[in-house]
Amino acid sequence: MIQIEKSQSRPQRFNQPPAGIKAMNYFKIMAFTLVLLAYGVNSMANPVETENSLVWKIEGKNIQTSYIFGTFHLISENDFHLSESVKNALQSTDRLILELDMDDPGLQQAMMQHMQMPAGTTLDKLLDKEAYAAVDSVLKATAGAGLQMMNTFKPFVVASMLIGTYIEGNVTSYEMVLMQMAKNDNKEVLGIETVEEQMTIFDSIPYQQQADDLAEMVLEREKSEKLFAKMIKLYKDEDFEGLYDMMEEYYETDYELRLLLDKRNQLWQKRLPEMIREKSAFIAVGAGHMGGENGIIPLLKKAGYKVTPVN
Repeated sequence: MIQIEKSQSRPQRFNQPPAGIKAMNYFKIMAFTLVLLAYGVNSMANPVETENSLVWKIEGKNIQTSYIFGTFHLISENDFHLSESVKNALQSTDRLILELDMDDPGLQQAMMQHMQMPAGTTLDKLLDKEAYAAVDSVLKATAGAGLQMMNTFKPFVVASMLIGTYIEGNVTSYEMVLMQMAKNDNKEVLGIETVEEQMTIFDSIPYQQQADDLAEMVLEREKSEKLFAKMIKLYKDEDFEGLYDMMEEYYETDYELRLLLDKRNQLWQKRLPEMIREKSAFIAVGAGHMGGENGIIPLLKKAGYKVTPVN
């Protein structure tokens, strides 16, 4: 296990970053969606043959032709890229659909209502002294506030706040960029899920297990950095099968991944056709939801829709 010293953590620079403790508002907005990809691309679902592409066209009866795009929720500006096919697809549609409606003025309040554990359950009880000190040090260096102010936060929320520390340089978000582009074109922004639905999923994972994952993420930093770097490379290569294959060495059970991916994908398969029945949409979700036997693309195909890659 590798102890994280304060000198090892590196402050991150975000696009339009709030400083110090004010950065917490930014993180609260992103907290739930950021961690989904970290789990999402780690699926162990059986791979299915598919072309590598980040953008797919959806066609069929009783729907308006739409597009679905696989995102990486937080990524370095140096690795960020929006192809012309993505821009054209967004421009040609009527609305933007994200996992959550990030344009909802009540989103932050809804998130805050679900960030804390029940009374009596705290991070200083779930983490040992070594892990608590390591997480506290990284948070102070990056968010301007330590664990004392977040002692009642659910461990996965804290984990999501730390994802940016594994990214070199300025950090950006596909969702934020796409949302701004949609707003510039006066497009409506919608969400497939609600905050409450996402939190129900995460609350199914015991807090102690979440805390153990948080500790491993911080204490075994070198392992986490290598994993994240490999994920970025595979994403840039649009290699979804590679993303699935790489996780076989990291997970002994796929329970969490089934919970975080399969059930949600099945729900999306039912909801998305209704959302694009009257108006076309550019749908942007974590790339981990797109591939694999139970990915959203195969599920839409099984439902009878024509889903083809856009290159």
